[in-house]
Amino acid sequence: MPPEKLELPQGTLELLILQTLEFEPQHGWGISERLNQRSLGALQVQQGSLYPALHRMERRGLLSPDWRISENGRNAKYYKLTEGGRKELRQQSDAWRKLTQAVTLILTPEVR
Repeated sequence: MPPEKLELPQGTLELLILQTLEFEPQHGWGISERLNQRSLGALQVQQGSLYPALHRMERRGLLSPDWRISENGRNAKYYKLTEGGRKELRQQSDAWRKLTQAVTLILTPEVR
């Protein structure tokens, strides 16, 4: 049975992009594929969402672009985290963990 497709809450895509780029630069299609793989197919980010997010993050100074030849021999824009992007990743990751812990507490039935 194929995995259920999930809708990302507002702002989550940027956090996932930052996490995907933490260890190595990647081009847009590679980011999309990595998110799909890591989520076991539950997250399939469309180009119409991904590229505007990448451009916003680039304008905010979170990502730095670099044109390279991709693995299929084409010119591709690779993105890497800037120092500001690394800081944003830490802040957003901490906030996400706190939020999910709070929601989990609320969703967990109380033991009486």
